[in-house]
Amino acid sequence: MNQKKLLPLFLILTLAFWGCEDKVTKEVTYMANVPVYMSTKEFKSAVKKTAQQEVKEPGKIYIKYKYLYVNEVNKGIHVYDNSNPSSPEYICFINIPGNVDFAIKNNLLYADSYIDLVAINIADPANPVEVNRYANAFPEIYPVYDYRYPVTSTEPDKGVVVGWKIEQITVEKVENNYYYRGGPIFMNDVKSNGGATAGGVGIAGSMARFAIKSDVLYAINRGFEIKIFDISYDNIIKKDSITSLWNIETLFAYNNMLFIGSNNGMLIYDIHDARHPTFVSQYNHATSCDPVVVNDDYAFVTLRSGNNCNNMINELNVVSLKDIQNPKLLMTYPMYNPHGLGIDENLLFICDGDAGLKVYDATDVLTIDKNMIKHFEDIKTFDVIPYNDILIMTGKDGIFQYDYSDIKDIREISHITINK
Repeated sequence: MNQKKLLPLFLILTLAFWGCEDKVTKEVTYMANVPVYMSTKEFKSAVKKTAQQEVKEPGKIYIKYKYLYVNEVNKGIHVYDNSNPSSPEYICFINIPGNVDFAIKNNLLYADSYIDLVAINIADPANPVEVNRYANAFPEIYPVYDYRYPVTSTEPDKGVVVGWKIEQITVEKVENNYYYRGGPIFMNDVKSNGGATAGGVGIAGSMARFAIKSDVLYAINRGFEIKIFDISYDNIIKKDSITSLWNIETLFAYNNMLFIGSNNGMLIYDIHDARHPTFVSQYNHATSCDPVVVNDDYAFVTLRSGNNCNNMINELNVVSLKDIQNPKLLMTYPMYNPHGLGIDENLLFICDGDAGLKVYDATDVLTIDKNMIKHFEDIKTFDVIPYNDILIMTGKDGIFQYDYSDIKDIREISHITINK
């Protein structure tokens, strides 16, 4: 037989031999995060006023006119009349499933609700009304899950993912046994409902992940993107986005600049043209969580350790902004575990975690550690807003208000307790 004819026959037989396989199906059982759904219809109609709710897990805080707004993490917003900070009066609770962040312009409150962005008319804070919704504004956002276990894929047809439950999963495992020289090589394919990994939402430090400039809302979508929404019209319009190689955590708008806190440093954008931010400069620091506040010449950045912060650094950085194109580190001060901070002229307030609230005279930024005015040690602190000589602070033990009109006599004037 001609050798040229033998060669194709030999190849055919060889491929047939290599292609022989036995498929063996086995069951594999493991624990996993399984999504909990809310129907789309229920989700779209969930934003509404409800009776007073217990404060259990306060998150972001906001002041608008005489009103104090306190986020209840993933649940909604408590509204208080704070005309008399010594005795804040509870008005209502705005039920907003999946709410973590919000910002207010005029009479409209913009809030995240899991994957959606909603606009709520609060002209009468006692009667909030949803007036607009941008569906799927944050499609990558999911509730926090237990990172010790894998995450099963989601099924949008079932509704909106509003949580996770740990369940035992049993799936089929297919073993394809390819025979080679009489011995098997196993190629295992474990099928677990798609096996997609859903990103979780972590607590974003102490500063806001929403910021408003003119008619533009900036909103952190996930770690590496800020979405830009035009809110000047009846409809919320998605305009653009800012992306970064750094893990973005917080936003602080000051004058015509946007200061972005990230795990790796502080980014500065010019927002004179609010719809089209332009990069100005950056300040790099060690990997850590870092809220930022700013006055005219300086940025105050706290770095802290923690589950999502990837380092053991706990300190206050003072950064000179006198040359905005070239921010420079001036001083570093050791801290215990700093979270939120606030600045009012030369008064610097730092929530130093379980070490309490610290108040400094920051007139001389090179000697801040030598100019502590007050230290409230017996509280576990999270976030602060200094406003009209009143400091509003959230922590594990509630919402505190302090009168600092006399810096020699800073005193607590009210305390909203937490029902744990």
